[in-house]
Amino acid sequence: MTTDQALAGLGLIVVLAVASQLLASRLRIPALLVLLPVGFAAGALTDTVDPPRLLGAAFSPLVSLAVAVILYDAGLGLDLKRLTGHTRRVVVRLLWLGTLFTLVSAALFAVPVLDMSMPAAVMLAAILVVSGPTVVGPLLNFVRPAERLQRVLIWEGSLIDPVGGILGALVFHGVLTGGRHGFGTRIGEFLVSAAVGVAGGAVGAAVLWLVLSRMRLSEELATSVQIAAVIGVAAACDALRDDTGLISAVLMGMVMANLPGLDIPARRPFFDTLVSLTIGLLFISISATVTPASLRHVVLPSLALVALLVLVTRPLVAHLATLRTDVPPGERWFIGWMAPRGIVAAATASTFSAELVEKGIAGAERILPATFVVIVATVTLYGLTAFPVARRLGVLRPARSRPLLVGGAPWAVDVACALSSAGLDVLMWAGAERERARIAAAGLKLAPGELLASATGAGAELEGITGVLLLTDEDDFNALASTTLRESVEGPVHRLAAPSANHGVVAPYTGGESLFGGGLTGPELSRRYEAGARAVARPAGDALPAGHQLLFVVGPEGRLAPVTDAETPAAEPGGTVILLGPPTG
Repeated sequence: MTTDQALAGLGLIVVLAVASQLLASRLRIPALLVLLPVGFAAGALTDTVDPPRLLGAAFSPLVSLAVAVILYDAGLGLDLKRLTGHTRRVVVRLLWLGTLFTLVSAALFAVPVLDMSMPAAVMLAAILVVSGPTVVGPLLNFVRPAERLQRVLIWEGSLIDPVGGILGALVFHGVLTGGRHGFGTRIGEFLVSAAVGVAGGAVGAAVLWLVLSRMRLSEELATSVQIAAVIGVAAACDALRDDTGLISAVLMGMVMANLPGLDIPARRPFFDTLVSLTIGLLFISISATVTPASLRHVVLPSLALVALLVLVTRPLVAHLATLRTDVPPGERWFIGWMAPRGIVAAATASTFSAELVEKGIAGAERILPATFVVIVATVTLYGLTAFPVARRLGVLRPARSRPLLVGGAPWAVDVACALSSAGLDVLMWAGAERERARIAAAGLKLAPGELLASATGAGAELEGITGVLLLTDEDDFNALASTTLRESVEGPVHRLAAPSANHGVVAPYTGGESLFGGGLTGPELSRRYEAGARAVARPAGDALPAGHQLLFVVGPEGRLAPVTDAETPAAEPGGTVILLGPPTG
């Protein structure tokens, strides 16, 4: 391949990866539904999109290191404080039961149906053990199931990838050696591999902790340090034992996310953009390696394997994993309907199948195309059905808004009470003890004292919050918090307007829409409250009473829309409006 062809091929892969994700966002479907067929078509229709030829022997190592970065990002979202009780029990069971049942059922099924030798069938089954956050995460973000249900599936997807990667490596070497080593030896090798990955992750996390806690680094440099550490540690572990870098990567992320008092600037736009681009590049590249000829006699048998995994194996694993737990029936069935295969399955199939074919293992040439069909079929099936299934099972998050109001001034508590009377699940946070006592006395839900601070850390999220209203009397705090929280909250973040254009050090120079408009700043709201003005909730169809000012509109389905200095939302019949009444003094 010439230099011009290589440049054209690499450039086309990048363009196709981004264009596919852009198209998926416009169609409001999971990106994988576009990436996989686009990559396959590019590989079939062009001679330039051929990653093994473009990168040569570096293709497989680059895939492994890219997956390590993705798993580090997934590890940053694993908060140990949220893995307790029955949730932890379910996750652990899903891991070992899923591994065992998938390995056995897929291997026994693949021998007669895919016409494979037992070594090749076991290799395929080991590859299909994994699921992965690169697939599960986007699907769950699209579906928005109940919080604990999403947490269980994210933990399972993040942890099964390194387990499946190591299992695949061990099976691969076992097949190459002809199974001359016994079961005890295999268990010992698995434990050694796990130990290498854990040791590498511990060393990497220690180095990152020392650098990030002792050195004052800019956000960009701190992010670069993390990427370098993950790639360096994963490469070293993989050089010692195959695929142990996956364990080290996810462990590093998990340790860094759970270290107290350490602010990791990893969940930032650059890092998220890097991970998103990496996922796109990997799926385009790996799917391009699958040729139409290799699929000719594999599609129908592979679809039969998908039916086994989706309709029998996964539901059985889910129900056994949730047995004698407090997981309700609807959530059990949804867990049984969420096991798509993703990038680690594609990467391990691409890595191992070629060498097994060279060694003459019967049926090994079908491992990669069969894996590709399973990935496409499961992603398509779950991507198209997950939302209606979740809605039918009643496991979706409530459509009703759950706003977080930050601030404990009397008028802010009064506004929160009005929103609560409109049927919203209101949560409040305040730093001063007297303000927290005022919130509790009003019968409102009080967020933990560390909630707002932890929301700025790596991997932390304000679970279930659909928007934040910053209502403190510190304008600079409101401005800075709005900038930070926009990266942690899925919904909008609004703040009060500063009393004047030159009020505060930061507030005048921070963009974004301000709440209410019409001169309703914090001091003005306090003055009106002291004069007897109160927030009231009224049906949306009623005429606006004289002297009242519109603050919020709550739609019939419970969606909250605040009035801002740029927009006044329209009230819908059947909804509620929150008004600020006139002073009574």
